[in-house]
Amino acid sequence: MEWHEWLIALVGTLLAGAINTLAGNGSAITLTILTEMLSLPGPVANATNRIGLLLQASAGSVAFYRNGRLSLRGQHWYLVFSGIGAVAGTLVAARISNEQFREVFRYLMLFLLLVLIVKPERWLRETDANQRPNWWLAGPLFIALGFYGGFIQMGMGLFFLAAMVLGARMSMIEANALKSVVVGLIQVVAIAIFWHKGLIEWRIGAAMAIGQSISGYLTAHYASRLPRANLIAHRVLILVVLLSLAKLFHLLPGT
Repeated sequence: MEWHEWLIALVGTLLAGAINTLAGNGSAITLTILTEMLSLPGPVANATNRIGLLLQASAGSVAFYRNGRLSLRGQHWYLVFSGIGAVAGTLVAARISNEQFREVFRYLMLFLLLVLIVKPERWLRETDANQRPNWWLAGPLFIALGFYGGFIQMGMGLFFLAAMVLGARMSMIEANALKSVVVGLIQVVAIAIFWHKGLIEWRIGAAMAIGQSISGYLTAHYASRLPRANLIAHRVLILVVLLSLAKLFHLLPGT
């Protein structure tokens, strides 16, 4: 890589870390860097991307916890079901191309945009401490989310937020905090399997992880303290979905 390509990669990872921490789909940036700029094959890019995701999720989790926004009390089943799904999704990803998911993914984004803009007040509530999940419904849902995260990860955070805010009635910021832990767990599973399959480029992954972990920590730290954090997170989420749709439907120059 030339120096300007490294600079673009650094800026891209900083931006991706912030987007992933506050909303999701930052992997659209990092996967583009890995495949288009570094010319890694799709499966190798997918595997290498997990290093930065793990460090960014870990840094964000620490920042959310230090600011009193993260509690795992009563939340362990989300981790269990997501972990089960992640194992299956990663094993599938190690065998086939992730391109087969692209067509479905863009229509899921359209659906998510509708969910975001219809009755937006649902996204701005504070956490309902009295809400108890129905695990007969939540179990299969989080196994599916874990599978998707293990398979490709791109956009998984968006769907996780929808499940936690609309289904579990958590605030946007506390849902983002739990999302950091779940995403980190999925990456531990994915990295172990991809490493065993020999698909990870460790040097590139470690370099990109630096920017993602720094921006992940800083974003979580300051978002935890903002008085209108839920509103800001909701607007960032809408912006990310709109940009994702523009790219997926080739509405941006060069796409």
